[in-house]
Amino acid sequence: MRNVALTIQYDGTNYNGWQIQSKQNVPTIQGILQQTIQKITGESVKLTAAGRTDAGVHAINQIAAFFTSTKLTHDIIQNALNANLPYDIRILNVCDKDIGFNPRFDAKSKIYSYFISTSKIISPFLYRYTWNIRYKLDIEKMTNSIRFLVGTHDFSSFRGSGCDAKNVAKTIFSAKIEKFDSIDFMTFSMRGDFVKFSIEADSFLRHMVRNIVGTLVEIGRGRWSAENVKSILLAKNRMAAGQTAPARGLFLEKINY
Repeated sequence: MRNVALTIQYDGTNYNGWQIQSKQNVPTIQGILQQTIQKITGESVKLTAAGRTDAGVHAINQIAAFFTSTKLTHDIIQNALNANLPYDIRILNVCDKDIGFNPRFDAKSKIYSYFISTSKIISPFLYRYTWNIRYKLDIEKMTNSIRFLVGTHDFSSFRGSGCDAKNVAKTIFSAKIEKFDSIDFMTFSMRGDFVKFSIEADSFLRHMVRNIVGTLVEIGRGRWSAENVKSILLAKNRMAAGQTAPARGLFLEKINY
């Protein structure tokens, strides 16, 4: 028996998240991958991922693994998968791991990034990957606020409904906000006002990053002070935090082991 790990990149726009849903005919990344693996190996497998991304969320480097008895080489598995998968899902790498390797529980940290556009006009090639809010944000205030998130805290105030996590205490190792006046795309430079929020933690609650981003936007608009983050954390109440940012701006960037 082998434990085969995949490095996967996908555009989540057309999918109802990573995890297979109870509803039939609802496309998910996990479901399509498992069907394709079965087509190639003849085996029904369960694919375990490092992060269960929500509907509309993208991944630059998602890691998932499955047990198999196939003797197909890494190159054949990769080529066969890419030949049969939709073009918005790509396998970047295939390798064997120790039989006890678990992509989710063995991860030391995960990095997510979220993109915001404050431009009045945004390129149609970037619209599906950013939250276009069309008003200026106070980046300094937003930067000052994220320092209260770093460390180990109860993140109940940023927990989305339907979250099944038993432990609401998470450790954020780092968080930063960067501002850009252009984004490169296929050798073209798309001009505009862009904000990138990056966060690294041991793990995340459902919608946690998007709820943090929604809160940061309220601070950036001047509706709340940077210090409000402290009281939001202490409240342990989802109603205390800001809105849930749209899924389209969120990327699972990297898994660290």
